[in-house]
Amino acid sequence: MNDESKSSTPQTPDAEPTVSRSTVPIWIIVLTLVLLFLGMVYFDHHGGWFNSQVYGPYASAAELELYQPKSGEAAMLARGKAHYDQVCGLCHGLDGLGKPGQAPPLAGSEWVDTKGLQRFVSIPLAGVSGQLAVKGQTWSLSMPAMGAAMSDADLADVLTYIHSAWGNKQGPVTADEVKAIRAKLGAHPQPFSSETLKALPE
Repeated sequence: MNDESKSSTPQTPDAEPTVSRSTVPIWIIVLTLVLLFLGMVYFDHHGGWFNSQVYGPYASAAELELYQPKSGEAAMLARGKAHYDQVCGLCHGLDGLGKPGQAPPLAGSEWVDTKGLQRFVSIPLAGVSGQLAVKGQTWSLSMPAMGAAMSDADLADVLTYIHSAWGNKQGPVTADEVKAIRAKLGAHPQPFSSETLKALPE
């Protein structure tokens, strides 16, 4: 039989295909689970989910207000309050009422409620040591120069906040005013005594 006759012979069709089951290797399943887990960890760390800085509740409306965008004097007061709470609030109290046997009040203090700034700014720049009368009460103080390490702008923000908080009604303090008083003090022996502080002009 030649090739031509072979090609004309009808071919028997192949058998109908059938489906056979095969198992997935266990290492593929394990690898898939590991990759999913690593992906979730990466997304959790970089996507902000469950991050307390993003979704954590604030303790009060006042705390939430601190994080709202501000400008001008409102921004200065917000920065001043934040610095005050960190540096001054431990002794003078977050309410400005002072702490018995530790630090005098700033609310309504005659050392705060003054027309001039010389004494008011000099106290945090140089500190105070010895007895000092505040609102009719004598305090034995040993206050270090808490404002000496602050920048002029930061100290001005703190003093502006103290000037306007807890019922105090004095105006803002500028960084230039702090800078000028810092320069006047120069190498003044620290801290001030009550007498040397009173000798300063308001």
